[in-house]
Amino acid sequence: MNILLELFVVTFRVLWAFVLAAAKWLVRPKEKSVAGQVCLITGAGSGLGRLFALEFARRRALLVLWDINTQSNEETAGMVRHIYREMAEAAAAAPRVGGDGEKDALPHCNLQVYTYTCDVGKRENVYSTAERVRKEVGEVSVLVNNAGVVSGHHLLECPDELIERTMMVNCHAHFWTTKAFLPKMLEMNHGHIVTVASSLGLFSTAGVEDYCASKFGAVGFHESLSHELKAAEKDGIKTTLVCPYLVDTGMFRGCRIRKEIEPFLPPLKPEYCVKQAMRAILTDQPMICTPRLMYMVTFMKSILPFEAVVCMYRFLGADKCMYPFIAQRKQATNNNEAKNGI
Repeated sequence: MNILLELFVVTFRVLWAFVLAAAKWLVRPKEKSVAGQVCLITGAGSGLGRLFALEFARRRALLVLWDINTQSNEETAGMVRHIYREMAEAAAAAPRVGGDGEKDALPHCNLQVYTYTCDVGKRENVYSTAERVRKEVGEVSVLVNNAGVVSGHHLLECPDELIERTMMVNCHAHFWTTKAFLPKMLEMNHGHIVTVASSLGLFSTAGVEDYCASKFGAVGFHESLSHELKAAEKDGIKTTLVCPYLVDTGMFRGCRIRKEIEPFLPPLKPEYCVKQAMRAILTDQPMICTPRLMYMVTFMKSILPFEAVVCMYRFLGADKCMYPFIAQRKQATNNNEAKNGI
């Protein structure tokens, strides 16, 4: 009898979850504040990582930027400082009415940005840099695992070292950064872990086996971690999985689907992708696929026979969409070797 009662309760909760999800589509949830919280972003020197840094800076978060490229990381930090200065000037110039009816200056937080050169593909480098962050900045409240690489080779032409590098940066690094900063989040029952994966972590295509495997691994890691936090009843620690379609950052330059379909599925603007992800993060949304069509593609891939999926891929031109990108990478490599006299 008890199990029947539990089954009834579970059924009700599942249906209620659908109702709440539908309600969030109709009524936009209120965004939480990250002002004054320490936010660490990996791969902050360019692309989506840089845009995430600027968005968090506009929300008055204290930024910790990690990247393997020191120069580009400092460039991002300079942009963040410019945003901080603009906000400070606006706060100083815009008095507000206090509780006693007198105008008071807007409170100004002493916001700072910290930069660290870190190769997230190297475990010891991650742990040592994380220790420096704890000593010099404090405990991290928001962790954005964004760093990513792509080799751009067919499987049999890809050097083993590049395959290992892709797995280390795109997947294994999430383990190291999370192990470094999660213990304090658990102690405080407060924090947010963001995994920037890819639609290629939900479904795959030809020619990028290492990249797809690394992103599938990142998605699996994130989902298992989310379940572990729920099992531990640590509801104060939120997780958000970000799975965008092809983003126009240059990472996959040359990638093309069928030309008749491309106007309906163009590469995403990086700014749009990050704004959608930020909305999901600040409303504690567990997962965001951009565009929404990716939800349908993932669902269909799960229920359709494999041969049906192949037919759809061929119709859309998605079966060989990476081939032009790989060809461009190979041509660029050959040109560099010729230039260097190799």
